[in-house]
Amino acid sequence: MEQDSNSEDDSVGPAEDDAQPPFPLGLSDSEAVEVLWQVRTQRRQTEPDLPDTVTRLTTPEGSIVYLVGTAHFSDSSKKDVSTTIRAVQPDVVVVELCQYRVSMLKMDEKTLLKEAKDINLEKVQQAIKQNGVMSGLMQILLLKVSAHITEQLGMAPGGEFREAFKEAGKVPFCKFHLGDRPIPVTFKRAIAALSLWQKARLAWGLCFLSDPISKEDVEKCKQKDLLEQTMSEMIGEFPALHRTIVAERDIYLTHTLRQAARCVEAPPNAEKVPAVVVGVVGMGHVPGIERNWDKELNIHEIMSVAPPSRFAWVVRNVLKGAMWGLLGYACFRASKGVGRALLSFPTVQSLLENIQKPSV
Repeated sequence: MEQDSNSEDDSVGPAEDDAQPPFPLGLSDSEAVEVLWQVRTQRRQTEPDLPDTVTRLTTPEGSIVYLVGTAHFSDSSKKDVSTTIRAVQPDVVVVELCQYRVSMLKMDEKTLLKEAKDINLEKVQQAIKQNGVMSGLMQILLLKVSAHITEQLGMAPGGEFREAFKEAGKVPFCKFHLGDRPIPVTFKRAIAALSLWQKARLAWGLCFLSDPISKEDVEKCKQKDLLEQTMSEMIGEFPALHRTIVAERDIYLTHTLRQAARCVEAPPNAEKVPAVVVGVVGMGHVPGIERNWDKELNIHEIMSVAPPSRFAWVVRNVLKGAMWGLLGYACFRASKGVGRALLSFPTVQSLLENIQKPSV
């Protein structure tokens, strides 16, 4: 659920004004660590002037979490993230991603734009294999929502997470955590919360999503993330679906942020000191994280996935049988066409005539 990344990003070097000071020659490893720790401490602002999208949370031990609320398709949000990380020099950066979406951190903008728009058969098959038929199809439909926004804006999603990854690599000793619940768990719990009729209605709405979106709309959604607002408008009549996709993930993100905010060891004596954490999440999750911050949380409850019902098993096998049937029919039609093509060749016709002649 949490994942550390290397504190240095080889593909992105530090900015010129962030360059590390030259080290005195002959330092031991422990001395070098202490110097780097002091450099980071000197750069860390105790009373930073941060954007309005940043919420400050604290723990009983004195750790501080700077929660950056972002819009997933926003250049302004990327600036908010970089400003916050540079100002507070955190021990940990936590982003609203899970291991199934971590690839977007290293992809370039052009590749991500192509990937977001290209929903093909291979992606459908992969989603079904990973999540099951119903959850997999729902994932594809939700990807379609993201692709629709991408196409309207010409902007790939996740820019604020890539910015966080890049800036975290410039901060000495900074760890990078994936803070979101694994997406297969979210989709399976979401599907289980809907009746068959509700699934059909939701799928219909997602399939025919076509409302135009402007960049001004995105910036307005700094008060509520665009992707989550689009989804909220569509799933508002399904409280159970909203609970699994938004409210449960609020709880999970709160849990991972609190875990990241545990005290850290400071050199040279490994003394426990309060941590500084930057969390990067969609603006729609900020109120829920604030509500849950001081509550007792039951993570096991929102990680369980009920086994499929007998009805779901029947539907899955009927769909699988239908797919195999269509594939077999396509192969049959293709083979008949190939056979007719082969029989039209004079060489094949002559060979058949020789076979059919009685032997003397």
